[in-house]
Amino acid sequence: MPHPDAVTNPEPRSVAATPATTIVFAAAGAASGALSSLIFALVHAIVISDIWNTAVVLVAAGALCGASIGWSYGRLFEPSVRSWLAYCGGYVMMLGLLGAVSVALFEPVTTMAALLATDGPPSELIEAALPVTILYTLGAALVLAWLVGRPWSAFATILLTCGILVALLGLNVSVIGLVEIPAGSLYLVVEMFGLVLLLAGTFAAVFLALMRHRLRATT
Repeated sequence: MPHPDAVTNPEPRSVAATPATTIVFAAAGAASGALSSLIFALVHAIVISDIWNTAVVLVAAGALCGASIGWSYGRLFEPSVRSWLAYCGGYVMMLGLLGAVSVALFEPVTTMAALLATDGPPSELIEAALPVTILYTLGAALVLAWLVGRPWSAFATILLTCGILVALLGLNVSVIGLVEIPAGSLYLVVEMFGLVLLLAGTFAAVFLALMRHRLRATT
């Protein structure tokens, strides 16, 4: 997670955001999420496999995730480049640490080859990891709220955003510890997290471009 000073000084809102402000930030987040999802699908098709048949679902999920991040950011922060990048970075680290927690707590029950041979999401693995995933999401929301500087007043807002991100982006990450990954297949994990970073970086950059007149260039 970013150091508290990177998020809390001097960025949190001193007054409540208006509904119009949060709508504008949510709309910019939705547009940024949709576009970054299309770029994600393009790179995935080039590097791994063609997933254009799921493009509509990807764009919808990206728009919802982006809207939730933009909405919660607009509610909690005085807009600035620094606080926006720190806020996005917090969620990227949340998803990465979810994978680390999965590896630390679970023993493999299936192989990478078996996982890749299945159609659709690994429902049984997701269900097995779900209690840990829920507890982790609650804990991550509390830590992020603390980093924002308002651990209780910001908790519900951040928990909603964390829940959406974990549900739409993090469930596959949550099962990593349940899958035996041979050394020769570790590149798949690297590719997965590389694509997550690409998705997050594109999203943050597009949002900055769309909202450049509202974000202060603080140092």
